[in-house]
Amino acid sequence: MTGYGVIDKSGNYLRHVGHGEIKPRKDSLLSEVLMHIYSQLCAVIVETKPQAVALENIFYGKNVRSLIRQAQVRGVVIFTCADHGIPVFEYSPLEVKKAVVGYGRAEKRQVQMMVKAILKLDALPPADAADALAAAICQANFLKEQPL
Repeated sequence: MTGYGVIDKSGNYLRHVGHGEIKPRKDSLLSEVLMHIYSQLCAVIVETKPQAVALENIFYGKNVRSLIRQAQVRGVVIFTCADHGIPVFEYSPLEVKKAVVGYGRAEKRQVQMMVKAILKLDALPPADAADALAAAICQANFLKEQPL
């Protein structure tokens, strides 16, 4: 599953445009999963016309298989953005959490709650979408004048 989040920045104001999760079928072949992510992400890009994309760097854990899958998905995301002429900016999980929560070692739930508060959402976004929105907020903080 891959989350995405789109925000708009106007001055110091951040506005939620949309978020969601791209969920390929569990029984799909890897090539089908990656193609599904590509096509869904293309649809989001065409609909929202982002000026930049922010990604969280891969966090290395003990599960090498998960790390490889994350790298494959990131490759598709980066390629899709390049294919649409959209620059990609990368941030460490620590930078993203610090930009959103103020503390680099914050828990996922804290990130979700702050994303909800910052973007004035009615409900907590799903974890993967919250991570994507948090990366977008981080990007907005780093690029003071460039809209996302």
